[in-house]
Amino acid sequence: MGKLLKFCLNPLLVVLGVFSCSQATDRLNLFEKRKLAEEIFKNGSHLPQGSPKSMTRIEEAIAADTTYAEALRELSVAYLKRGMPHKWLPQFNKAVRHDPKTWVPWRGYLYLYFYRDYKKAIADFNASDTLTTHIDYPQGHSVDFWRGIAYLGLKDYDNSITYWDKHIKKETEDTGEDWVELEAFLYRGIAHYESGNNQKAMKDFNKAIQYFKQTADAKYYKAKILLVQNKKEAAQKMINEAMIDFNSGFHNNYHYVELLRQIYLSDIEELKSEIMR
Repeated sequence: MGKLLKFCLNPLLVVLGVFSCSQATDRLNLFEKRKLAEEIFKNGSHLPQGSPKSMTRIEEAIAADTTYAEALRELSVAYLKRGMPHKWLPQFNKAVRHDPKTWVPWRGYLYLYFYRDYKKAIADFNASDTLTTHIDYPQGHSVDFWRGIAYLGLKDYDNSITYWDKHIKKETEDTGEDWVELEAFLYRGIAHYESGNNQKAMKDFNKAIQYFKQTADAKYYKAKILLVQNKKEAAQKMINEAMIDFNSGFHNNYHYVELLRQIYLSDIEELKSEIMR
């Protein structure tokens, strides 16, 4: 197997016609093709993502086994991060076709975060429920977590809150409330706030502050509610803390894309000016 790999990756021998990769892989069974593909893929894992050498290495792995979903998915990533959906999606769909249980919920996450296509994201998260008997966790969060964000994006507050309730309940039962993500309390609070329920919103923002201490977003929204309640002194204290947390880097953000309901320093400054009037 090792000799076959060396020959298959030797461009000089390919050019001379002594041995071709296609001829080699044609003589392998399915198990051997996958083993070869995994070896090629693993051997280039140190290469910078999206670099020509990395892309070539992934293409070689796919040539060895055209059903290898991990490599098919990895080939799509460079197009995703470079804002080329016309190349990303067809490639990613190949991974979905060969391993839907893994990549359908992941596609939903990418629809949600990179393209704000809430309906397609929800469709994939719903589909994942039928593909597996367990709750899927693409990018480390449950599909209920992601559905909560997607429905908030659609301003469907009832469904958003329903999925946040479901997610928070399960996480609390599994590991304890203090292990629930900051974003779960934050986004459920925002859903309550935007639907006009300041009392429930305040409970969620207080939970976020209780467990995470430094959170510009929760303090920003709490200050907004305190201002509506005409508690200007408390609102001013809270917005000052929000500014400190924001400047210290404790705010909801992601290095690739702008997040749903992401706040900026200008938002905090504007609210602070409104409170001080």
